[in-house]
Amino acid sequence: MHSANGRMALEPRYIVSELDAIARQAANADLSRTIAAEVISGIQATNVMRLSSSLELGGLNESIVCMADELRAVAARCGSTAWCLWNHLCTFHLFCGLLGPDNADFLRGITERHEWVCFPAGASSSVTYERLGDEIVIDGSAAFGSGSRYAQWAGVILDQRQDRPETHFVLADLRGPGVRIDPTWEAMSLRASATDHIYYENARAPIERVVPFPIPSRVAFRDPERVMINHRYREDWVALSVLWLGAMACGVAEVSLNETCENIRERTAIFGTKMVERPTIHVNLGRARAKLNAALDTVYAACAETDTRIIEGAIPTEGDYLRQCAAGMEAVLLCEDVMGLVLRVLGGNGLRQGTDFERRYRDFQAMPLHINGHVDRVTEQMGRHSLGLKTLNPI
Repeated sequence: MHSANGRMALEPRYIVSELDAIARQAANADLSRTIAAEVISGIQATNVMRLSSSLELGGLNESIVCMADELRAVAARCGSTAWCLWNHLCTFHLFCGLLGPDNADFLRGITERHEWVCFPAGASSSVTYERLGDEIVIDGSAAFGSGSRYAQWAGVILDQRQDRPETHFVLADLRGPGVRIDPTWEAMSLRASATDHIYYENARAPIERVVPFPIPSRVAFRDPERVMINHRYREDWVALSVLWLGAMACGVAEVSLNETCENIRERTAIFGTKMVERPTIHVNLGRARAKLNAALDTVYAACAETDTRIIEGAIPTEGDYLRQCAAGMEAVLLCEDVMGLVLRVLGGNGLRQGTDFERRYRDFQAMPLHINGHVDRVTEQMGRHSLGLKTLNPI
């Protein structure tokens, strides 16, 4: 199946039944800053929750391309919903790499129950722990818990101390006592992503779930001597998150461009001039379409390369990691240009007519700002790598 511009159309397979519901609640989710409960439960009822989980864990072991398709489709309907699902898929990938075969039964239970995970570990996070028998007691706060209000589990980085030279990690049950989620996300973008703070006050977790958190984890996971649940978990979760972020950016830009092309056919400018006949409209929409195609080609090529590496059992290199990050970053930047061109075409009158573009435009602003794919972070490290210098990214 091909789209009107000639490139292969990439259709979701697992989330199709929920797309209309996701779209219907998007405007209200933005206003209320909360995704509808029936949308969350509807998504959890689908197999999209099992996509990044390997067969050993009862998952579907799906391709990186497949997950890009699903996230791209959701992002076109509701950016906040896509952000939370994106966070679940890429952080569960990390958790499987960290917890390893010793916790396979535990991870299998999360997969089979379609439970949601999140990973609040942003700036200002600080969580400490003490051992008490066969448990640990957790105290502190963790920031930027995307999807935390909708999740059952949260990854926790446990603070390094002088008597504990290694940083550790645990997966904490958000339904247990001593856990409080504070709605601190007040940004203009992705307002229902629930990117909030999680507070732990004497929260408990079993000691067997505490594992080392190597920094950077991507380097540790490349060690062929390290036993992994599945080879796919040697691929870096940050790099995958940037690829999928690029796919989501394409989804937002694509729907914005397509709707503008459709709506402008009936619009008139000053003194009755038909907008569809103005040469500048053609130029700007043509540039937007070219940039969108380039973004799609860029991100999906890197996704396909990753899938090939997983199938072949090849261990990723630092160059592969940077290639993934750069592809996702460039896709986001190209789509940022698309959104600007669409805004130029719409003009003041287009915004006055109350389309969904303004919400999508606001949601998009968070994408180039995310630290994983931030242009400053990625390009600096690519430059160092190109010069043969050691890359310094801790994630």
